[in-house]
Amino acid sequence: MSPTTIALDAMGGDFGPPVVIPAALECLTANPALSLILVGDEAQVAPLVGGTEQRFGARLRVHHASERVEMHELPSKALRNKKDSSMRVAINLVKDGTADACVSAGNTGALMAIAKFVLKTLPGIDRPAIISAVPSVAGHTHVLDLGANVDCSAEHLLQFAVMGYELVRAVEDKDNPRVGLLNIGEEEIKGNEQVKQAARLIADSHINFAGYVEGNDLYSGSIDVVVTDGFVGNVALKTSEGLAKMISQLMRQEFGRNWLTKLVGLASVPVLKSFKDRIDPRKYNGATLIGLRGIVVKSHGNADRIAFANAIMIAAKEVEKAVPMRIEERIASIFAERKSA
Repeated sequence: MSPTTIALDAMGGDFGPPVVIPAALECLTANPALSLILVGDEAQVAPLVGGTEQRFGARLRVHHASERVEMHELPSKALRNKKDSSMRVAINLVKDGTADACVSAGNTGALMAIAKFVLKTLPGIDRPAIISAVPSVAGHTHVLDLGANVDCSAEHLLQFAVMGYELVRAVEDKDNPRVGLLNIGEEEIKGNEQVKQAARLIADSHINFAGYVEGNDLYSGSIDVVVTDGFVGNVALKTSEGLAKMISQLMRQEFGRNWLTKLVGLASVPVLKSFKDRIDPRKYNGATLIGLRGIVVKSHGNADRIAFANAIMIAAKEVEKAVPMRIEERIASIFAERKSA
């Protein structure tokens, strides 16, 4: 296996170097074939890296960047005015071939704008999308788009379906993952014209299309990839996050109601711990900006060491499986079939 090099936006997110660097060291220890480039203010990054040179040698290095994209900053401003930001420099390293992928916990809008401007989209892909896994009864389900594209045509949804299919096929080692199109019902008569047309296009693309799925199917484990536009996808994701927090708070309240419920809670600790581990959001941290001519993974802004490390390993897996190349080949085959039809 050839070595993989990933550029990390060390200044991105709510915490910056104090989270990114420990996560990087953990990943280097776990994966001997991995090399990481810490992109950011050398004065802040270098002291936290000090002492690791003998352990990792050339597998870990610092690349100075004088600017940082703030979490509240307008994407257009970050794109125009901060050409030496840690985010921009990390993506540039992917563009020039120094790195195989980039991971950032920074401003999502800025990351998408800069990545699309620098890397461009794959042939046949109009817009990049955001895809991530959410927990389900059977493990997890990949969902896209999660907010990059509010308004989508049927053709865009077809492209999302193909991209999601190829990503899951690669990183999950599934020969023929099931793809569903999110709708307000499973019947053919349900949905708007955009969704109905998208269903016809996806059905003709020769991927494993399971038809329409509803919101509850995100968690049933019956579908591997759920496709929707960025507006609906983002609302579904945020609703899920809110529901998970509510359940957690209500359980704490109920177990703390009196001495008897506290005793029951104490006896339930092993089950609760297992449940918490299965839905731990840190295990699902890392959303791919899919459809670009390069691999870019977005970590949650408030990710801790464990969560950011997971985002790094997602990027490494996508490099290993050559996800962009798989998508490009599949899209090319669909266009070829259309021309010959």
